[in-house]
This record gives sequence, structure tokens and C-alpha cells, in this order.
Amino acid sequence: MNPNNDQRRVSHSRRALLSVVAVAAIAGPGLPLTAAADANADEPEPMLMFVQIADDLKVDAAANTLRLVKVGQQTVYFSDRPVRLAGHLKMADYLDEWTEKAGEDNFGADPPNATLSVYEPGQPDNSLAVVETSGPKIDGSDLIYNYKLIDGDLPDGGGATTLFIDWIGVGVGVGFHGVGVGLRGPGFR
Repeated sequence: MNPNNDQRRVSHSRRALLSVVAVAAIAGPGLPLTAAADANADEPEPMLMFVQIADDLKVDAAANTLRLVKVGQQTVYFSDRPVRLAGHLKMADYLDEWTEKAGEDNFGADPPNATLSVYEPGQPDNSLAVVETSGPKIDGSDLIYNYKLIDGDLPDGGGATTLFIDWIGVGVGVGFHGVGVGLRGPGFR
């Protein structure tokens, strides 16, 4: 292992991150994710994953909806190598990722898969299910998604709930679908 190569990789990643941060700082807090990617076209585009946390979950299997009860009003995002980014979006900015504001290949045009992790009362471990999500809507302090079950079993309700939402490529809309669940469709293994 050559320490100079490691140092160059770190320096390269820092330059890419600084480019994105600089563009965000200049444009201000309302900068859409798509604009941040234009900071340096030669750099690889980060693929972002999103996380939403709620106090509770209610599932309506007949209507194919899941309700994140008292969902956090900030959606966390992060990416992995080669450019590591992390932060959070206000709910309105996250919901924009489902519209044409986010570009041609937005979540609305190509709904993401997501892994739902729920701590059900009386159960020692969390329950996991993989769903395709669509049509998010705010209802008071709740966020409601339409869903299509891909893998696992959805409880009717539960306690602490986390939704791990698929990847989206900054600047190009939806990218590789994989949120830690494998390729689009097969679910977690």
C-alpha cells in the first residue's frame, strides 16, 4: 500500500467535496441537489441515499399506503465513495426530488425502492420489509407513501420506524436502485 496514493485519493475526494460545498455556499441554503453536482463535471457524481425517521408506522394494506407517523421534518442524505457527502434536507426540498424540479429522471418518474425497519411493540428485533415507494404526501406531521411490497412482511403498525430510501444520482435524477437491498427488485438478502 502506497501512502502517497492514499493521500492523493483523500485529496481528490476533498477537492470534489469542497467544490460541491463551495457551490452550495454561494447559491445558498435552497440549492437543489442537481445544482451541486454541476460544481465539477470531471468528478464522479455521488449517489445519494435518504433516511427518514418516524415515531410510529401505520399501514393500510387495502389502500397500499404506509404512514410515517410524526416523521422527522428533515430527511438525512449520504453518499459513499468516491465522494462522501452527508447532510439533511427540509421536507419540502425532499418532496421536490419527486417532481420535474429534480430533472427528468426524478423519483416520481422512477419510484425508488426502500427498506422499512420497524420496531413493533413486544418484539425483540426490528421487522424489515422492502417496498417500492411512490406519491409521498404530507398530512399534518405525517408522511404518507403509496407502496408496492417487494420482499418481507409489513406490520399493520409499529413503534420507532426508519425508512432507508434508494439511491439518486446528484444532477441526473434517479440512479442505481440499491439502498442496501441489492439490485432493483430482488429485495434484501
